[in-house]
Amino acid sequence: MFVKLLLILVSINTIASQILVKKGVTQLGGIRSLADLPRIAILAATSPWILLSVCLQIVGYLVWFAVVTREKLGVAVAFTGASFYALMALSPWYFYGETLSALQCVGLGLIVLSVGCMAIPSH
Repeated sequence: MFVKLLLILVSINTIASQILVKKGVTQLGGIRSLADLPRIAILAATSPWILLSVCLQIVGYLVWFAVVTREKLGVAVAFTGASFYALMALSPWYFYGETLSALQCVGLGLIVLSVGCMAIPSH
């Protein structure tokens, strides 16, 4: 059970990091073309939102190290994937007002169901 909690923590951590990246890049003016990349890269190095995102990713990797030493990799990735996709679809809706169509909701359900099947132990 402890490993499952760590897996959910990894997913939540990854989603929080992505939300922070979007907030940071949006505040920096976004990337409209490849020519914007150098400017954004320099500004991102000092953006508190993006720096916090990087810190969260580091924490996430450290938690992931603990997970993969205790769980089969296929099970860990499947469980994290299912929870990530479900939570990632809901987070932008909550934080940014983005919507999902009925077909996208069905697709999300199928992903969670099929990837969730991979997380069922084989023994």
